[in-house]
Amino acid sequence: MTDAIPPADAPPVEARPVVRLKPKSGRRLGQGAPWAYADEIAMDRRTKARAPGEIVALESADRVPLGAAAFNPNSTIAARLLDPDPGASIDAAWLAAKLRAALALRARLHDAPFYRLVHAEGDGLPGLVIDRFGDVLAVQPNAAWIDRLLPDLLEALDAVAAPRVVVVNAASRARALEGLEGETRLARGALDGPVEVRMNGAIYLADLIGGQKTGLFYDQRPNHAFAARLAKGADALDVFSHVGGFALAALAGGAASALAVDSSAPALELARAGAARMGVADRFATRQGQAFETLRALGEEGASFDLVICDPPAFAPNRAALEAGLRAYEKTARLAARLVRQGGFLCLCSCSHAADAESFGAACARGIAAAGRRGALIHSGGAGPDHPIHLALPETGYLKALFWRLDG
Repeated sequence: MTDAIPPADAPPVEARPVVRLKPKSGRRLGQGAPWAYADEIAMDRRTKARAPGEIVALESADRVPLGAAAFNPNSTIAARLLDPDPGASIDAAWLAAKLRAALALRARLHDAPFYRLVHAEGDGLPGLVIDRFGDVLAVQPNAAWIDRLLPDLLEALDAVAAPRVVVVNAASRARALEGLEGETRLARGALDGPVEVRMNGAIYLADLIGGQKTGLFYDQRPNHAFAARLAKGADALDVFSHVGGFALAALAGGAASALAVDSSAPALELARAGAARMGVADRFATRQGQAFETLRALGEEGASFDLVICDPPAFAPNRAALEAGLRAYEKTARLAARLVRQGGFLCLCSCSHAADAESFGAACARGIAAAGRRGALIHSGGAGPDHPIHLALPETGYLKALFWRLDG
């Protein structure tokens, strides 16, 4: 580990641009949330002209200082509170302090350096996601402020984690909401192929350059482990499998067979490579295709499984898509439930921020009933503790994983 970054002297508060809330605005800020929406900001001409990602002093309508905030007039989330001190220096030293706190938590949680290192608001770094793959870091700068401060972030990462390789993944949907563009690139070092990750006895291969998100979904780690407990001697089906997430975990847990379904040929190729490294290739099969079409086809073929898992992408990424998203979750449940053997298990997942646990669970229950199946919920899971949930932002607890035992 390199030397610590010395703290910089804080600039005088009056040197920082001021952005104010409208009267009677900022209710969630008052409850501890770090966000102020664009319709809560007094958007005069000067404020609208602020550069995306500029650090400002946020004040109430009564000119009460609220803290230092990252401001983006082009985003629905116009102000992201970073520090309660309106004059705090938001620089490499400040970032390094945040990173050290995040690293200390992960050091308690994990024996090996493979985890989510920074989970945005949950780690006090709104809009920033960092996944760690040993000495390789995959960084998602999903907000304008961290995009502007990327050189400072790289300096802070060098000081705190001394990575050999840093991949900047700037292709997320969240960046588009900030008015940002970009592409995935190497900011430090070089990669010669996918990175091997061992979790729950399985071996995964993560493509940090061409794969989805940062290449692997660490958030499902505890749900993979629970599925593996159900998998001994079972025939398992993993739909929306990506690089073999639940399927390889099931095989590590002693599944008799596992079939991984995904629309991405490169993802399934990585899944097969992972199975080969585990020595379970003879019990593993893949099927490329669209999920709904493949579920229907499997039903028409008379296929059945002891354990069926469906982990789709976000069907309801925002409130506007909620109704259609819940219908899609219901459809997934209906098609999947028909493939579960008597006394078998069904796991349905959602990573949709807009679909809360109650509405998601209700949609799944409707789908299971529509399939003519009966059963009981045996386990509810969420993301692992390396994905901390902000106290005042329940939407940061986005992941839901529901496990049912189906009898009828």
